[in-house]
Amino acid sequence: MSALRTPPAGWRERAARAVARGERLDAFLPFLDSPLSRAGAWWGTAVGFVWGGLWSTGRVERREGLWVFTGMPARTFRRGGVCVGACYLTGDARVTAAVLRHEAVHARQWRRYGMLMPLLYLLAGQNPLTNRFEILAGLEDGNYVPRGA
Repeated sequence: MSALRTPPAGWRERAARAVARGERLDAFLPFLDSPLSRAGAWWGTAVGFVWGGLWSTGRVERREGLWVFTGMPARTFRRGGVCVGACYLTGDARVTAAVLRHEAVHARQWRRYGMLMPLLYLLAGQNPLTNRFEILAGLEDGNYVPRGA
């Protein structure tokens, strides 16, 4: 599904089920919101900072608690951008307040899950309408569905 298309019928129910499934999984995960998960988030931030430093050709700035690396080549990130730890890596598109809100939630998810975040995100699937991390970060703010869809 491309960004901002009208989502398919029943998407909200599928999204709610995906979030509930994730909450059940969380009950079995150790070290959530712990010093260990925060260390994993710091490691993710270090990786994001190095990756962004290598590839960014635009501005690098601190916004809404995130390190924002712009001017990244499209092959260095997925979709409109990617949050790695507390780094948001993106191309040349304007970084809006809504996108920053969305990415700040992903940074909080990194602090909660630490180094489990990449694996859990992968297991949640590539469809943002059923990926609990994208749903919880806000599908509208992430430009996955139109406002009011």
